[in-house]
Amino acid sequence: MCGICGIWNYETNAPVDRDLLWRMTDSMAHRGPDDSGLHCDDANGLGLGFRRLSIIDLSPAGNQPMANEDGTIWIVFNGEIYNFLNLRPALEAKGHHFCSRTDTEVIIHQYEERGPECVHDLFGMFGFAVWDGRERRLLLARDRVGKKPLYYYDDGQRILFASELKAILQDRSVPRQIDLSTLEEYLRLGYVGSPRTIFSGMRKLAPGHVLVHQHSQARCWHYWDWLPAFQSDYTVTEAEWVERLRATLREVVRERMISDVPLGAFLSGGVDSSSVVATMAGLSDRPVKTFSIGFEPQAYNELPYARQVAQRFGTDHHEHILEPAAVSEILPRLARQFDEPFGDSSALPTYYVSKIARQEVTVCLSGDGGDEALAGYDRYAACLREQWVDALPLGIRRTALALPGAVFPRHIRGYNLLQRLQLTGDERYAFAMQIFMGVGTARLLAIDATKEPSSVPSLLTQVQARVPSLDPVSRMQYLDAVTYLPEDILVKVDRTSMLNSLEVRCPLLDHRFLELAASIPPELRLSNGKNGKHIFKRAMRGLVPDGVLDRPKMGFAIPAERWLKGDAAGFVREMLDAPRFAQRGFFQKTEIAQLLRGDSPHTTNVWPQIWSLLMFELWCQAYLDG
Repeated sequence: MCGICGIWNYETNAPVDRDLLWRMTDSMAHRGPDDSGLHCDDANGLGLGFRRLSIIDLSPAGNQPMANEDGTIWIVFNGEIYNFLNLRPALEAKGHHFCSRTDTEVIIHQYEERGPECVHDLFGMFGFAVWDGRERRLLLARDRVGKKPLYYYDDGQRILFASELKAILQDRSVPRQIDLSTLEEYLRLGYVGSPRTIFSGMRKLAPGHVLVHQHSQARCWHYWDWLPAFQSDYTVTEAEWVERLRATLREVVRERMISDVPLGAFLSGGVDSSSVVATMAGLSDRPVKTFSIGFEPQAYNELPYARQVAQRFGTDHHEHILEPAAVSEILPRLARQFDEPFGDSSALPTYYVSKIARQEVTVCLSGDGGDEALAGYDRYAACLREQWVDALPLGIRRTALALPGAVFPRHIRGYNLLQRLQLTGDERYAFAMQIFMGVGTARLLAIDATKEPSSVPSLLTQVQARVPSLDPVSRMQYLDAVTYLPEDILVKVDRTSMLNSLEVRCPLLDHRFLELAASIPPELRLSNGKNGKHIFKRAMRGLVPDGVLDRPKMGFAIPAERWLKGDAAGFVREMLDAPRFAQRGFFQKTEIAQLLRGDSPHTTNVWPQIWSLLMFELWCQAYLDG
């Protein structure tokens, strides 16, 4: 894994400021501690920067920026292409000459053959930039599901791009003006979705997209989408689906075990990571190194399940118990690393499991993506159970439930159910995903974020509008796959692992595995409307311990309430009950005070909200105060 960046003064052709380019490159040293390099084309006003984490071909021949034979095409590339060895023979047969054993060089020559369409041929995770000096064309590309990030800023005279936003912000002339509607989005969802960022004018290249900048114009298009794959194949038997899942999982794991450096796996003790570890063990001639995080409260501790898997396959197992002191110790650093406000508290254990893994290996496989691919989230079953209410007219429902919903005690378990039953199916999904509900967000903000159309409805409703004909299970999976997965889960994994200079590979997010899963009938993915991952668990039966396959699902969550009320309470008040936080002017003081007292009228659980506000304040200190 690596860090890439670049500048192109496409209007003036002025030589790039090398000092700025070095600062951009060095700001991402954690992404690539092994080497760094620049390439500048002064005649065209272009500069490329690169930080390398050596994984394939550790020799200097693998250093970047890298060029083709005559130096007319240059690339900086972050990621891994798993089918590069399959592409290389055909390129050599066409006369392309290779100087390294890297996947990077394969991309260059595939681009020479296919131009921007080369992205269709690349299987893996990537964010890369290709400079074509012959055509004066800059190509930016991001992998299909968004495992690797790519930011850019275009002011009409030049374009700057980088793997991390902090690299672009090394240019102090780039404005740091907060987009107020994305602040509203952050409060509701805990992240800011592509293509926007927290800053006006800065953009994220969306997953599965290509941007071509040529002739002073940028053209962006979507080259891959999971949606067309949702065509259920009822001609295949359940036993055949089992075999196809096993074979495909084995293949995508095998591809991700190619490495010239030590390799291991995250092991949470859940179905997905356990299946990946089990498959790795069957492909390896030595014990797999596995890494797990635990907590003292047993309600959050998955270590017993992880140990079952480690013992079954004789892995070289490593564990770490996360303590509440980690909140104040590492959160300020994480807030800076994420570049934008990020409200998912599971970033904390993800950081620490990456940290302990990096002490032993340079690459880890993970089980990320299994819940989206195979309908594993509990909220899918919950939404299906509530479909009966859609038979009642919405107006009647809202009238009948408005009064009990208003007076029902918030701490009673049925409070949220009463709220959800007043919503449409799509609104119930959004309700399940939000940290601050709509009314809570509006009351919390002390600024008028409604002058611009809110990005939250557009993020969810635009996606929902694209999938009107999908069955409910597939619909929820797809919504997660293009919102929550790339904007939360994959951001969390990329930033925390890269802060530890660790590469993480996700076999269950291989597009071939995703397309196979989408073709499985929904009743086999979510059996009887309640048993998530039914067909996948059947495929893993006999390989993964039954105790893991049959256990209740647990999210990768921290005991936030216990920590924020206990050991970390002083740190929370120091951040959120301080004059500096109030003086920022973003939030209503009375609403913040209610949250800190735990008596907000808008939620039954204030701790996710307090966490998201804490991360926002730490982000402000990192990006607005200095």
